[in-house]
Amino acid sequence: MNPTNGTQAVPAATMDAALAHLQEGVLVYRDGQLAYANPAAQAMCRSHPLWSEDEQRLEDLLPSHALPQARDQGQWSDFVPFGEGRMLAARLFLLDDAQGHTLLLLQNPGFVRDGDKELLRRHEELNVRLTTAQEKLLQSEKMASIGQLAAGVAHEVNNPIGYVHSNLGTLQEYLNSLFALIDSYERALRAPDPATMRAEIDAARERLDIDFISRDLPQLMTESREGIERVKRIVLDLKDFSRTDRDSAWKLTDLHASLDSTLNIVSNELRYKARLVKNYGTLPMIECLPSELGQVFMNLLLNAGQAIEGQGTITVSTGHEGDKVWVEVADTGSGIPESTLQRIFDPFFTTKPVGTGTGLGLSISCGIVAKHDGRITVESRPGEGSRFQVILPVRRRKPAEAD
Repeated sequence: MNPTNGTQAVPAATMDAALAHLQEGVLVYRDGQLAYANPAAQAMCRSHPLWSEDEQRLEDLLPSHALPQARDQGQWSDFVPFGEGRMLAARLFLLDDAQGHTLLLLQNPGFVRDGDKELLRRHEELNVRLTTAQEKLLQSEKMASIGQLAAGVAHEVNNPIGYVHSNLGTLQEYLNSLFALIDSYERALRAPDPATMRAEIDAARERLDIDFISRDLPQLMTESREGIERVKRIVLDLKDFSRTDRDSAWKLTDLHASLDSTLNIVSNELRYKARLVKNYGTLPMIECLPSELGQVFMNLLLNAGQAIEGQGTITVSTGHEGDKVWVEVADTGSGIPESTLQRIFDPFFTTKPVGTGTGLGLSISCGIVAKHDGRITVESRPGEGSRFQVILPVRRRKPAEAD
């Protein structure tokens, strides 16, 4: 700080110590990048779904209109959501200095001025309504995805059911042959001299081809059992995928099992246009909402399949670094132009023909990942394909930790 009107400069260490005692969060940005945050601000921001230790941008914390309004009017203020249903009072100021610094102040609701409490109450009501609407939208998108896959799922069910039905017909014929042979044995046992019936029994065995039945019957039963298990897995995967948020709870989950479950549902949709490659690493169990992450994986896989014209490859990879895990879906499709790449997460934005996409898949996926304190990154080049990576924490941050 420069001396003004006879005042003396305050050492930086003293300023840091003073700001560290504030319960109000103080953040200073330069060119949109964080230059300083006091301890209170750091604690508040850790609960924000888009807060990252590597990249802490101003636009990730505030709505898009905040900075333009501050430039026009010198300041901006409102209540903003900061994860886990929390609302903070935010005030943004443009500092009149040569470096173009921006000051962001954050306050917990308990320190909000009385005049703003009614506004906070209305924000909380709107937040509850928004949460309910988001749940309904997520469920609608799930049903839309299932509707899109209906023909493929029906084929996946009908195919094993078809050969189980055929095997049951063959099994009926085998049973008739075996009962006929048993009848021959019973008549031999009732004869005065059973040895005289040996020729008849041997002829019956050859005519009924009992040796072939004895070899084919175990395989027939194995195939039928596998077919029924296949149908059972598809039905269970669909049930898990379509369940509502209220039916699901945060739980420790095997991400590989969740991925395989999703691949089981979309396999018929992808198999005729893409070769699937799985590069699974070693992952710990992570705390998540499995049903919602299944929606994210399904959206990414379906988008990858739709991006491929003709034949291509979809690669699903996983990995673990520190307290983070990642799931990557890469395709060899048409890629995304640079002008479009920045809009793909916007609600209702789609490049698909009318009637083939809602434009909500990636937007909803981004929201789900943010709810898990994670993020989605994307790399794409036209003509070379796209690579989406979902990065998630191993453990959910508890509300107490966020506070």
